[in-house]
Amino acid sequence: MSDKDANPCIKCSVVQCKHHCGTVDYCALDEIQVGTHEENPTVVQCTDCESFEVKG
Repeated sequence: MSDKDANPCIKCSVVQCKHHCGTVDYCALDEIQVGTHEENPTVVQCTDCESFEVKG
């Protein structure tokens, strides 16, 4: 992904994701899916970006 693909509505600092936009901390996707791995999430660490894909 390049800086020009950045979606300014989705900030992201996960550089290991294939949707991360290079030198700027944004996502290139139009939308993301946020989910949880907990039955009753109570803190930010309980949430996950389910749109994450590892860079390959």
